[in-house]
Amino acid sequence: MTTLDVRSGKDRPATKLSWLDSKHSFSFGRHYDPANTGFGLLLVSNDDVVAPGTGFETHPHRDMEIITWVLDGALVHQDSMGHNGVVYPGLAQRMSAGTGILHSEKNDAWRLAGPRHTEPVHFVQMWVLPDEAGIDPGYQQLDIGAELTPGALVTVASGMPEHADQTAIRIKQKDAALFAARLGAGDTVALPTAPFVHLYVARGAVDLEGAGRLGTGDAVRITAAAGQRVTAADGDAEILIWEMRRSLTG
Repeated sequence: MTTLDVRSGKDRPATKLSWLDSKHSFSFGRHYDPANTGFGLLLVSNDDVVAPGTGFETHPHRDMEIITWVLDGALVHQDSMGHNGVVYPGLAQRMSAGTGILHSEKNDAWRLAGPRHTEPVHFVQMWVLPDEAGIDPGYQQLDIGAELTPGALVTVASGMPEHADQTAIRIKQKDAALFAARLGAGDTVALPTAPFVHLYVARGAVDLEGAGRLGTGDAVRITAAAGQRVTAADGDAEILIWEMRRSLTG
């Protein structure tokens, strides 16, 4: 039986600093709630806005697949494996923390190229557990902007074997895939049919079959998803969708 658990974006815990406005869909940092530690294989979904010239200083991660999706602006990534680059809208990024990696994420792209700017960077960062612990750390980024045609559901990241030939970054989790869709008013896409589906409205407003109107920041956790349809309501919208074939408990 399908169940839809709607989570209002207004109810999310938030971390607000002079340089950061971060909203957390699940327990994160000091915002711990034992009843909200993840859904399916998804443990973290943070919606972050970082001021120019600032960002996350070098910090460690282990045994996690970390996917970053930029909505506006540019985010500079640097890590202890020697990877560095600028992540921008339409470019998918994955970091496999594995046995351990250090990285920083900053809104200072002008240090690499171009003039200084005063615009924030807005991105969603999502974490899923890998298939196994202790893998080698890794990094991948891939521009999939050409795939993001209006009204299409596009694979952003996947470890599922059937997505191996698609233009997408690979994650080391065979039971999970991330999709994105940029919708114009009236555009409709169908959600995957899967045991667990997480829908996040990154911007705009949509109507979800069986749930009604959802706005920016709202999310729905769907168990036994059956291909429910999502339609952009009043204008442009962007949604992020996780398909997961199992949960952390089996």
